[in-house]
Parts: sequence; C-alpha cells; structure tokens
Amino acid sequence: MSTENDTKKNPKPMGFGKTMLASAVGMLLAMAALYVISLTLVTGMLISAIMDGVEDKEPLIGDNFVVELSVDGMVTESPASDLQTLFSDESGTSIEQLLRAIDAAIDDDRVNALYLHVGGGSLSWAQAEELRNAIADFHELCEKPVIAYGEIMTQPEYYLASAADMVAVHPSGVIDFRGIGGEVMFYKGLLDKLGIHMELIRPKSNAYKSAGESYTRTNMSDDNREQVRTYICDIWNYTVESIAASRGIEVEKLNSIADNLDGYLPQDALRNGLVDTLCFAEDIKTLLKEKCEATKIIRTNRYAKDITDKPNNSRIAVIYAEGNVVSGTSNGTRTAVYGDDIAKALTDAAKDKKVKAIVLRVNSPGGAVTASETMTRAVIAAKEKKPVVVSMSGVAASAGYEISSNASCIVAHPTTLTGSIGVFATIPELGGMLRQKLGITTDTVSTNKNSTGLSTMRPLSPTAKAMLQRNVEEFYVTFCQRVADGRSLTPEYVDSIARGRVWTGIQAQRLGLVDTLGGLTLALHIAAEKAGVEYDDCTVVAYPAEKSLWEQLLEYKKGKDEVELRSRMSKFIPYYSELEDWATMEPLQARLPFILKLN
Repeated sequence: MSTENDTKKNPKPMGFGKTMLASAVGMLLAMAALYVISLTLVTGMLISAIMDGVEDKEPLIGDNFVVELSVDGMVTESPASDLQTLFSDESGTSIEQLLRAIDAAIDDDRVNALYLHVGGGSLSWAQAEELRNAIADFHELCEKPVIAYGEIMTQPEYYLASAADMVAVHPSGVIDFRGIGGEVMFYKGLLDKLGIHMELIRPKSNAYKSAGESYTRTNMSDDNREQVRTYICDIWNYTVESIAASRGIEVEKLNSIADNLDGYLPQDALRNGLVDTLCFAEDIKTLLKEKCEATKIIRTNRYAKDITDKPNNSRIAVIYAEGNVVSGTSNGTRTAVYGDDIAKALTDAAKDKKVKAIVLRVNSPGGAVTASETMTRAVIAAKEKKPVVVSMSGVAASAGYEISSNASCIVAHPTTLTGSIGVFATIPELGGMLRQKLGITTDTVSTNKNSTGLSTMRPLSPTAKAMLQRNVEEFYVTFCQRVADGRSLTPEYVDSIARGRVWTGIQAQRLGLVDTLGGLTLALHIAAEKAGVEYDDCTVVAYPAEKSLWEQLLEYKKGKDEVELRSRMSKFIPYYSELEDWATMEPLQARLPFILKLN
C-alpha cells in the first residue's frame, strides 16, 4: 500500500507529449547556444581578417627594402580571394602578384634588391618562363641585384633561379636537375581484375588523342610516345639553352650533369657551377642586410598590396580560365573553368564601356565539349566589340585551345602545351563487375530496341556505338572548322596538324596555331595596342570584380567540402583529383590526351 511519502519519492513520470516538448525545447536551446558560439567565432574571424586587411593596405614606411618573391608554395594564375586568404595558410602566391611586384620594384627607390625564394612548389615550366622574362627585364632596366635561394629546387624552379645574379642552395638541399620525364599511369589491369570494361570512342584520324588510353591499354601507344617524346625534348632543349646562357655552362656539360645526376646533391651542384654558394636562409638574410643595406624583407603579397594604380578611365580586363573545363557555374571555390561563368565574364566585359580590351588567361587541359562551345561562342561575340587577346600559361590544350582559337591574338610561352585538337568519348561497362564480384544482376523492359542501348550495365549496342562514333567525328569536324575560322586557315590544313596531337608553344607558332611567344605582360601590351590606347594609361583589372567577403562566405559552404576532400585525398592517393574528374566528367570530352606528370 503506497503512502504520500512514496508518491513524493517516486513522482509520476511525464506523459509522452511533455517528454517530447521538453526534448524539443532542450534541443532548440542547444542549437541556439551553438549558433551564438559559431556566430561569435565567425564574427571574430571576420574582424581579424578586416583588421589584417586594413593593416596590409597601410603604406609601407621607410626605405631600403628587399622584396621577397615567394615561389616556395602554390603558384596560381590569379590572386587568392579574401575568403581563401582568410581560411587557408596555403592560398599561395599568384603570377599576377609576382609580375606586379617585379615591375614595380624597378622604379621604386625604396627597393634595393629582389630575393627569389624557391623550394618544392608547384611552379610550371611556363610560369617559370614568365617570371624569368620579368627578371630579365628587371636586369635590363635597373642595376639592383636578384638573389635566389632554395632548399629543394624543382627543375622549373632552378630554371627560374638560374636567371638570378647569385644562386644559393641549402647545404643539405637538393637541386632536381635530371631532364624531363613524362610518366603516364594505366588502369586497364585494375579494371580487368574488377570486371570493368571501358569503351573509348574517338575519331578514326585522332590517333594522337590518347585520352582514355589509360583505361584501355597497359602502356603508351606508339603515337602517344612519339608526341610526348617530341614535346618534352623541345621544352628541355629550350630551357637548357637558356640556363647555359645564364650560368655560362655549355649545353653539352649541362646534359652530362643531368645524365649522371651530378647536380642533384648540393656539393655536386656547387662543383659543377649550377649554384654559387651553399648556405642557410639566415645567411642570405644577413647578406641582404650587409651587401644590399636591407632594413626590411617584404613578401610579395604584402608589397603587391602597397602598389597603387593610377586612377585611369581605360581598363584592360583579365579573365582567368584555370583548371578543367566543366559546364555550369562555380560554387565560389574556383576549382575549375566553369563555362557559364567565363561566358558571362566575357559578355559583361565586352559591354563595360571602361574596358577597352580583354585578356583571357588560359591554363587548362580542356574538358567538357558543351562548356567549351559556350565559351568559344562568347569569345567570338566579345571580339566583335573589342579586342580579345589570349595569354596561354602552362597548358591551353583541347577545349583550352578551342576557346583560344577565335581570339584577336594568341600569345603562348615557348614551353606551353597546346593544340590537342580532337575529341573522345568514354563509356564504362559495370555489369560484369557487379555480376562477378557482388552477384548483382539487372534485367530490362523497354519500349524501343535501344532504350537501354547506352546503359553502363551491359556492352554498348551496335547502334549506340555507331551513334557515338558519328558524334565524335562530327564534333571533330566542327572543332577543326572553329580553328580554321579563328586562325584564317583551311579546315584541311587544320586537320593535318590536329588529330589530337599536342604541341609546344614554339611548335604551335611555326604551325600557325599561335601568333607570338611571350607571357601575360606581352599579351596586355598587345591588347592595349589593338584597342588604340597607351598601355601606361590603362588600369589592369581582374574580371569579374571579386565579390565581397560576406558574399564569398555565403557561397563558401556550398563548395568547401569538395575542396577540403580533394586537398586531403590528393596527399594520399596519387592522381586523386584526375581520377575524380574522370568519374564525373561528361561523356563527350575535348581535353589533354592523358594524365601526364612532367618531372
């Protein structure tokens, strides 16, 4: 028999409705608390970023500066956005900032020297060439010294460093001087083990368009081997001749050094004249203070922000097309060349009365045909209103070349990889893997004989395969016609030099695929000349203008997971980004014909 005390000790439990209400209230309170905490953190980060931005924009005080050209990490084409700078310590330095700093330092009486700091970064041969030319102009226009230092120098980085007045390397460092080797990875053996068959469809004449061969072969085709050997030798011969002239070493000796790895170790590099001294970074800083009377060493990004442009009414818009070509619009993370974004930027710049000319900076191996066509049409339309000059960086191939082909002028580096005028389609057959490895089978019901003809669960039907073959053949003809129209060539001639083959900038100029050899600076001057304005009276602006930090934050959530995943996985899985692109690409592609790492 219960008592009143028992009732107090064991109160009646709440009903279901009250329990759910209490839980909901508790959850809402917890979410509100988390929201307040998150908002406080984000607000703090924004305030910090804004204060840093204000500090960076304050003019540098004093003189006897040394500008440190930082090429020891990621080197991009365009400057990092405010958002990238805010959330990443690896936002890198852009070619634009480096060129801007070198050019400004020529006439800046506060700057006594340039300190080129290299070391295991992502510099391409073409980017090295761009900066090397800028340093040559620096030497020609002023007598300030350029000192280069690195701990681990890649070959493009050493190519750049060799233009300096003095080259130093860490006593325990490395100079990766051994010639260029192209390495292609093949997955057919893996696909065979998994029971996956990859169907590669390309025009019959496109033997050099070896994209997809990584999934259908176990080694390089003869045509692919021929083209790779040709252009890596072209790049190597050009760069070795330049190094020989800068360092006073004969080409034959440089090739001997590379053959025998006699420059890889720092002591050997010093003995063979590749470098001038072995020392530590602190020794270089001491030297700069003593010999160059440096009171402060300023990094590129900081110095670039201190440079103020004259408020000119005439502008040259630079539109950056960097990465794989894909359809649609960006999610704010700029991980690819989004066809709709580039087309809109071209259209808007063509309408902008302040913009007198457009420079399209292309660094892309190609990609989706639909996006390529969208951008090519936008280039043609923009060119009717004002000059559109293309500046090719490390690679402007396949779709990257198509969007360039109808510009008013094409400028490429000698080491640019371009051409690859061709197309292909890939269709995987996954039914065998599912059946053999997992015991999964499929059955079909259809209204017409080819309703499932393009299914990845079974081999392509003869009709479907014939349709795809016709598709690639017809687009190849369209591609050649686009190039013929843009370059004032005949379709027959374009076909003879196309067929999916990759060319260097030097070769492409001889063939009529590009107009002249040079970098972004030359392209800007040509754009001004074609627009009938003085380059010195123009302001160069990135186009479209960067969105506000708040707008970038709103967009960032949409794409940050993808960027973070790519960044982490690429560190552990070789070629992860490329494999992910292959897994998600559209069937019809115009892209560089293979995943190739030039070491």
